[in-house]
Amino acid sequence: MRTHTLSVEGRTIEVPRWQKVLFPDDGITKGDLVMYYLRIAPTMLPHVRGRPVSMQRFPDGIAAAGFFQKEVPDAFPDWMPRHPVYVHEEGRPQPQLLLNDAATLAYLAAQATITPHVWLSRVPHLTHPDRLIFDLDPPDGATFDVVRRAAFDLRDLLAHIGAPTFVMTTGSRGVHVVIPLQSDATFDETRSLAHAIAEQLAQRFPERYTTALRREKRQGRLFLDYLRNAYGQTAVAPYAVRARTGAPVATPLDWYELRRPNMHAQRYTLRTIFRRLAHKPDPWREIERHAVSVRMLRAALQRQ
Repeated sequence: MRTHTLSVEGRTIEVPRWQKVLFPDDGITKGDLVMYYLRIAPTMLPHVRGRPVSMQRFPDGIAAAGFFQKEVPDAFPDWMPRHPVYVHEEGRPQPQLLLNDAATLAYLAAQATITPHVWLSRVPHLTHPDRLIFDLDPPDGATFDVVRRAAFDLRDLLAHIGAPTFVMTTGSRGVHVVIPLQSDATFDETRSLAHAIAEQLAQRFPERYTTALRREKRQGRLFLDYLRNAYGQTAVAPYAVRARTGAPVATPLDWYELRRPNMHAQRYTLRTIFRRLAHKPDPWREIERHAVSVRMLRAALQRQ
């Protein structure tokens, strides 16, 4: 298969195996993926700029096993933005990529990175997150309606403590409910707050939700997953493509859209997302303006 050469922001990017089919049931090629990320870049980059990325790569397409890669390979071009990230398990810093520009997005897609996952904090304040996230997936055998109800129950609880909430389909099974933060607290403080919020919701609806870490203790209830709120953890980037049939896209929503009967975690895809954006601007475009203090939220929760 031929190599295709692109010029992006003054960078020359070679895309080997341009016609390689990555999504066999859909005929979506590596070239299609590269062009998607180039087109979505103006909408996506404000959400990912400055965040270290974990690359989920599928060199042989989604029918084969992929892999995650955090450290920047030596073969990647020098112009790609990097930042030394301290890895506690290894006791040393490790260079990781930052998704700062369209050329980097395109290059990663050229290397069969279907899904970028990003940190909840940004350079230079990597130990202080600017996002708090709840990952809501349906229990085994449950429908998306269970996730929808959980998201609204969580939103209602958070509204009582003055927390602005934003919602996104993950492109996989569920949704992320996100609170933008002022980066005024550490990951430990943020995770403690997220845990306390999840516990309060589980106590309010014990028949629906649980914070039990062991699956056998969940008894069919939805797990209020707060665990991503930790140093070095990542979440799927807004507008990232997922490695699933149909090439679904993680899509920010307005809350009223989540109520629609036809809404589900894989509602929008690589082939349909631009029809949506042509009629509706990014619902998260002003998310930063709503950032709140972790300490303020903690105090408000304690007054409940």
